[in-house]
Amino acid sequence: MTFKPAHLLVALFVSAALPAMAQNLAVVNGKPVPSSRADVMVKQMVAQGQQDTPELRAMIKDELINREILIQEADKLGLGSQADVKSQVEIARQSILIRALVADYLKKNPVKDADIKAEYDRFKAQASDKEYHARHILVEKEEDAKAIIVKLKAGAKFEDLAKQSKDPGSAANGGDLDWAAPAAFVKPFSDAMTSLQKGQLYDTPVKTQFGYHVIRLDDVRAAKIPTLEEVKPQIAEGLQQKKLQAFQQQLRAKAKIQ
Repeated sequence: MTFKPAHLLVALFVSAALPAMAQNLAVVNGKPVPSSRADVMVKQMVAQGQQDTPELRAMIKDELINREILIQEADKLGLGSQADVKSQVEIARQSILIRALVADYLKKNPVKDADIKAEYDRFKAQASDKEYHARHILVEKEEDAKAIIVKLKAGAKFEDLAKQSKDPGSAANGGDLDWAAPAAFVKPFSDAMTSLQKGQLYDTPVKTQFGYHVIRLDDVRAAKIPTLEEVKPQIAEGLQQKKLQAFQQQLRAKAKIQ
């Protein structure tokens, strides 16, 4: 049997221990804090716009050590066995796993550029080539709307009479509905609005599910349809949501619910 010098044994012990130590950010009361936790937090913060710097990592290390100290104290007090705490932990676990499931599904089923282009083409085909700047006064009864029309034809200011409108969003602004495409309004309203000429008042009250509208068209202009690149992120997000809804519905359809 051969014996290795003591200093060599120490060197071997240290070199064997280094990889294990490198896996830990710190050891708190004998319990290791894995470096992988710091890596996850760094990734999250970088995704939020922070820079991966030594200062950031030092802050995260300090935070994780503090967390470990606090969790050890919570464990000593047995707080983890409380029913409400268990429920909150389970909800948090579910949320994390669902986010992971969603990320995995979208990675395996990405929205394709061809799908985005097709959705944009549908949007473009349905979009109006004009935008309308209208005002309205919304009231409960038809006779009230007719009386308002009479007053307007007699010279009353639309902005003054609009103060009695049931639509609080526009009443305080003279009935102004700003620029919008016809599709932004319910059909009876948009049909009446688009039949008007610039500056014209609709002769009769327009009934919708909201009540009776007195409508005046202030102006018309050519619509500016955004380019594909301008709306690509929104379209992609909308298609992702549709995919996820369909995925969830498929899973629910297969689930046995009692």
